[in-house]
This record gives sequence, C-alpha cells and structure tokens, in this order.
Amino acid sequence: MTISSGHHVIPGADAFRFDAGPVGVLLLHGFTGSPASMRPLGERLAREGISSVGPRLPGHGTSWEDLEATTWSQWEGDADSTLLDLSSRCSAVIAVGLSAGAALALHLGVRQAQHLRGVVAINPQIRRPDLLLAPLIRPFRRTARGVGNDIRKPGQDEIAYDRVPLQAAGELRKLIRHAEKELPSLRLPLMVISSRVDHVVKPSNSRLVMRKAGSSVKELVRLESSYHVATLDHDSELISSRIALFVRSNANQTI
Repeated sequence: MTISSGHHVIPGADAFRFDAGPVGVLLLHGFTGSPASMRPLGERLAREGISSVGPRLPGHGTSWEDLEATTWSQWEGDADSTLLDLSSRCSAVIAVGLSAGAALALHLGVRQAQHLRGVVAINPQIRRPDLLLAPLIRPFRRTARGVGNDIRKPGQDEIAYDRVPLQAAGELRKLIRHAEKELPSLRLPLMVISSRVDHVVKPSNSRLVMRKAGSSVKELVRLESSYHVATLDHDSELISSRIALFVRSNANQTI
C-alpha cells in the first residue's frame, strides 16, 4: 500500500520486492529517506535465499511537500499492510528498520508480534529531544535543513529530501515516543546494529534500545567504518551477513 500524490516517484526511490525463499524480511527505510537505502540489503539477502520487501512509506520518495501532509499512523498502516502481505507468502518474517524505520520495526515487534520472529534495528532513532522544538518553530517556517546521506563511503545516495518538513517532524516525534514506551513489552529476539560514528542519531539511542527492550534474546553489533546510513556504507556486507545469520537462527523459533 502506498498513498498516491501529485508528485512522481524519484527515479530509484521506488518500492521493491525480491522473492527468494520461504523466509521473508520487511525492510523499512528512514525518515525523509527512501527504499534506495534498503534495496542493496534486500538484494544481498535474496542471494542468500531470503525474500524481502521494501515499501516506500507514505510521503517519501516524491517531494517533501508530500511528506508534510502525512501522519505517523499512515506510515504504520503501510508497514502493517506490507507485513501482512509478506506473512501470507512466507513461513516466517523478520522486521528490519533503519533509523526511524527501526523505531517503526520495534513498534511492529510489539503490536504485530504474532506475525514476526524477530526485529533488527539499525542505528535506531528512538529519542530526539530536539524534536520538541518542531511545533514551536513551525508557525515561522515550514522546513529545516535535510539530514540525509550521512554516509562515509563515497558515491552513495539514499535518495533523501534536502528539506525536513516540520509538520512531519512532529509526527516522527509521536512515532518514536510510542516506540520507546513500548520497548519493555518487546519479547521477540532483537539485534541492534550501531555505528560508532553517527552524525544524525546519537549512538546512545542504540544503547537505550538494548537497555529498555524486554527481549530475553538480544545482541548489539558495533560498526567501525560506517555513518548513519550504514546499509549503504563500508559495513554493508557485514550487516547483510549478520542479518542473514539472525534470520536463520530465529526463523524456526516459536515465540
């Protein structure tokens, strides 16, 4: 499900689906980003025999004006419907998210636990005190400077907006507040992947997720050579191999 708009999808920012095996992975991109940040991961997992779907969340991959008009419940609804479709075709599903997509994956891990066998959070965005300022600034300006493409490896592009609509930033705050409050209720196996250097989301977010998550099985993977959009960075192959191992370890588990 993708909500239509008057703007065309930016080339390379469209959703993807790779059918490769009976186990599936839901790949959720970050705020103001696009499925381009997750597509190479999906391709690598497909070569490992793992199916994947990367939805283009409402308001993303077209224009920041489209994102300005969306709500976090629309992002949730799109992720929900994609997860249910993937679950209907796969015997087991793991949710994987980057940044705000990680917060959404953690949220699904609580609200849709019956359809999942685990959650992977890559540089999760779960607490951003600066978002408190968005409602105060919004009456005076519609946007702030973009935060996309924090990538150490040259030549990579997550196809993100160069502006952040402040109305949507307020919706992001609602999403991550929900996700943080729900962490103690998470029971699924959890893997958190965290870059030591991240110019968008403080690495302390990853430590917070590890500390507050109620999962009895959880692990933290440190990345030494990547920035925020780690799925497109120097550690991308390490990420795909660790996720493939996590998927295989938990696909046959009964939660």
